[in-house]
Amino acid sequence: MCFGCGRENPIGLKMTFHWDGHTVSGRFVPTEVHQGWPGVVHGGIIGSILDETIGYVSFYEGLETVTGKLETRIKRPVRVGESLTVSGYLTRRSRKLIEAKAVAADAEGAIVAEATAVLYVVRDLVKSGNGFKAVIWDMDGVIADTASYHYAAWRQAFAKRGIDYPEEKFRLSFGQRNDIIISRAMGPGVSPQLIAEISDEKEEIYRRSIVGHLKPLPGAIELVRSLHSRGFRMAIASSAPKENIELVLHLLGIRDCFQAIISARDVPLGKPDPEVYLVAAQRLGVAPQHCVVIEDAVAGVEGARAGGMRSIAVTNTHPREKLALADLVVDSLETVDAADIERLLGLRPA
Repeated sequence: MCFGCGRENPIGLKMTFHWDGHTVSGRFVPTEVHQGWPGVVHGGIIGSILDETIGYVSFYEGLETVTGKLETRIKRPVRVGESLTVSGYLTRRSRKLIEAKAVAADAEGAIVAEATAVLYVVRDLVKSGNGFKAVIWDMDGVIADTASYHYAAWRQAFAKRGIDYPEEKFRLSFGQRNDIIISRAMGPGVSPQLIAEISDEKEEIYRRSIVGHLKPLPGAIELVRSLHSRGFRMAIASSAPKENIELVLHLLGIRDCFQAIISARDVPLGKPDPEVYLVAAQRLGVAPQHCVVIEDAVAGVEGARAGGMRSIAVTNTHPREKLALADLVVDSLETVDAADIERLLGLRPA
């Protein structure tokens, strides 16, 4: 429900950010609800955008902070509908305080507003024992054996429109966002309305088909429950719709083990972009470098590394050699325990 980044806040800014290890960057397009004078964005909104950007700088640096002082300079009026690119970075750090700067630029790259801030450090997420360790799970192909149900649902939805969808094409796209799958299957020029129609129909077919038939993959449920009992914070980060995730976790009896669910609607970019993992870490309150991602897809492993996280890859979908970027590759989660994850996080000797 955060006003700056919360996806569930109906009046929030719903900002998302990327991190390259030094600089936070994002994009924001103000609408008419953000105006002061007619057609001109309210100065308080500009300040909020820059403050949120600086807040993410501290988070990706592994700190929980609150703003103590924010100085904003608006160089020219910002118009409603104008696309802004924001970026922020740390300028100074001590044990109790950090200083950071953020700028907002227009489509031509000209700076329209900038801010400097002093933030109080509430908690070092890296050193703190509270919320120190987290596991971020993919779902399809990792926790649940859903591939055959997804394939049957896609076949049915595409067949209705005269499109053949061979299994080889499905295997190549499994785990990707629906809009990407549909666009590749139907070719260029497919309308957003048709993409939404096919996607909704496919997911309804899928959800009906798994009730009473869904089976977990070996070792997944046992590992989830073991980690939960040992105090790990956990999230699902999946390209699936939230309704699918909630249903699968409910059917497997493990919904209470997860503190956050990040679905396709929460982030604009799919894996291998790391955003889905970074949003999960933020919602868990754990620094990215103290998260382990469990994946079965090549794009997922790449995204975890891009987000500065350790990863475990399970060969349920792809062969071992394609998952070589992962820190640990296993053939089954039956061979993984909490100690393995703690070793990846440096909490136990290797």
